[in-house]
Amino acid sequence: MYLHLGQSVVTPYKDIIGIFDLDNASWSHRTRSFLERAEKEGRVVNAAADIPRSFVLCRKGRGESVIYLSQLSSATLKGRMESDGF
Repeated sequence: MYLHLGQSVVTPYKDIIGIFDLDNASWSHRTRSFLERAEKEGRVVNAAADIPRSFVLCRKGRGESVIYLSQLSSATLKGRMESDGF
């Protein structure tokens, strides 16, 4: 199964490590540092046409990860996964 993140971006369920609310998670200095480092390394994909509301951390391969920014809320993404029987 695949999760639609917005802007024609989908990712397989098996690759998803976590779905995070951007407002709540970005309060942490560690999370902000993690996101800034990932952006500098080119591992952030913007799947939001508007202001991003959540980010999805996914496996990319061999210990690497990619972060997708989504305009959909973390609750909406979670609901999509649950309705598909995840």
